[in-house]
Amino acid sequence: MGRVIRSQRKGPGSVFKARTRNKKGRAAFRPVDFAERHGYIKGCIKDIIHDSGRGAPLAKVVFRDPYRFKQRMETFVAAEGMYTGQFVYCGKKASLQIGNILPVGVMPEGTIVCSLEEKTGDRGRLAKASGGYATVISHNPDTKKSRVKLPSGAKKVIPSANRAMVGIVSGGGRIDKPMLKAGRAYFKYKAKRNCWPKV
Repeated sequence: MGRVIRSQRKGPGSVFKARTRNKKGRAAFRPVDFAERHGYIKGCIKDIIHDSGRGAPLAKVVFRDPYRFKQRMETFVAAEGMYTGQFVYCGKKASLQIGNILPVGVMPEGTIVCSLEEKTGDRGRLAKASGGYATVISHNPDTKKSRVKLPSGAKKVIPSANRAMVGIVSGGGRIDKPMLKAGRAYFKYKAKRNCWPKV
């Protein structure tokens, strides 16, 4: 008799769905537009909030819509050192300060970044866990590609137009404290999804 292995059981859904009831939504950059490609746009951090099942806090940032008379609220992964009321700048001409979002190609080598885009315009995919960061290693202006070192230690070549946030993700040192008892692991994974205990 064959066995249904663990990864197969996690396939269809049912008891293996993510617990999304208390989640605050996707943490992503602004959709890339003319303002970000050619200049910069200013946003103000309104709030820094906890997101259920995520080690890093999130920042609620308000931008003025460049095309309509309204305000747009975006949710970013908070970088260490962000505070409410801080102005953050997004775009090619933004300055190199913590919390600002600019293309990897305009950053000097050795810059510490987080929420890095894997493909141009995907609004941030890599180095988003608490305390995580990637390092810009080198640029190749001819091919418009940049090398970055990811939190795993792997080096990856990405397009230089990909955006990233300057700084490291806040909430670092989360795994330094031991869980000590099974009850804490139970509540940790209760907020995430059904993946504990492993039997």
